[in-house]
Amino acid sequence: MRIVKSALGVFLCFVIYILRGRRGAPFYSALAVLWCIQNYTRNTLSNAMQRTVGTVIGACYGLIFILCKLYVADFGNTLWHYLMLAAMIVPVIYTAVLFHRKNAAYFSCVVYLSIVVNHLADANPFLFVLDRTMDTMIGILLGLAINSAHLPGKPCRDTLFAVDLDNALRSTHEQLTPYSRITMNSLLESGMELTVMTLRTPATFLEALSDLQLRLPIIAMDGAVLYDAGENCYVKKHVMLPDLASRVEQFILRRGFHLFSNVILEDVLLIYCGSFRNDAERQIYDTLHRSPYRNYLHRPRPADQPVVYFMVIDGTERIRGLYREMAAEGLEEQCKLLCYPSDDYPGYSYLKIYSKEASVEKMLEALRRERGLEKIVTVGDDHSRRNVDYACRDSNLIVHSLNKLFYRSGGQRS
Repeated sequence: MRIVKSALGVFLCFVIYILRGRRGAPFYSALAVLWCIQNYTRNTLSNAMQRTVGTVIGACYGLIFILCKLYVADFGNTLWHYLMLAAMIVPVIYTAVLFHRKNAAYFSCVVYLSIVVNHLADANPFLFVLDRTMDTMIGILLGLAINSAHLPGKPCRDTLFAVDLDNALRSTHEQLTPYSRITMNSLLESGMELTVMTLRTPATFLEALSDLQLRLPIIAMDGAVLYDAGENCYVKKHVMLPDLASRVEQFILRRGFHLFSNVILEDVLLIYCGSFRNDAERQIYDTLHRSPYRNYLHRPRPADQPVVYFMVIDGTERIRGLYREMAAEGLEEQCKLLCYPSDDYPGYSYLKIYSKEASVEKMLEALRRERGLEKIVTVGDDHSRRNVDYACRDSNLIVHSLNKLFYRSGGQRS
């Protein structure tokens, strides 16, 4: 849509040029509108402000140069003329710096040069500068108007939207597509109450969503925690108490498995681990331990520390056997057990053990009440490991569905 908006903006610049009686130079309007049409409205406003300040500074110095040429000294079409023209660039840029608008310096120079290079000797300097200023301002205002417009549709502001992208972003290295990222940020900018629900730790998933401007906490570790990325804190968490955690830990270790013990200590995620026993464990550690969001400790977990969840990864048949043993021991009644195959490591499966209280549904309901919203809508892909209200095939279709659902009257953000 940014491409379409850009073409529309250029066309409207020429329409206005005709309506003005073909006065001015639509070329400068078109440059301004192309610069101002951005992915997000906030970027459009920022660029429009830069361009406006740059236009005013450049126009002022352009007028000064023309007046000096007319009434002080006219060097004609000589080298001295071009030397003076170039020298004026210094105060143009420095003025932008003095006004703390360094990013506007380029536009100041563009407007200044468009005036002093193209000014005709018989043209009224004041009207000429005014026309150049008007040309640029027309483009700026058009860019703001077009980028802020959207097709008819009432935003759904009474709903908490929750999106599951775990399967859509199968690999720990995958990122959102540009379409998904831009559309989701545009929806968030428009006021969508959006959270993300994931099996992963906040660290793992936030790296995949690093460019997403989420305002609400995310539901991570399959409902074990509610994590606020802006405040870098765990707003809510459900943990296994030390006695139960130690019992589960010893049950797994006695059967020859290695496990990763995830503990939150003063909003810091600590991952205790021992000697690795298979390639998948080593690769997970090699891939993730450099992250500033994780803290791996090669030592036993202190017995008095509660656990957010344990993770075991091993051959699929061994993991299934461990799951059956834990269920037979009655641990399934005291803990939440989640067993599923690994997408990153074929032939391996995960077993994750959480507090019995860990629940995505409970976290969603807590968020809904906190935000004073009326309902919850969940969206995920067709192969999501949890039930969702709307299922799609991939991340782009998931985000497209979010767009349609937010503008419930049928319109979509343009």
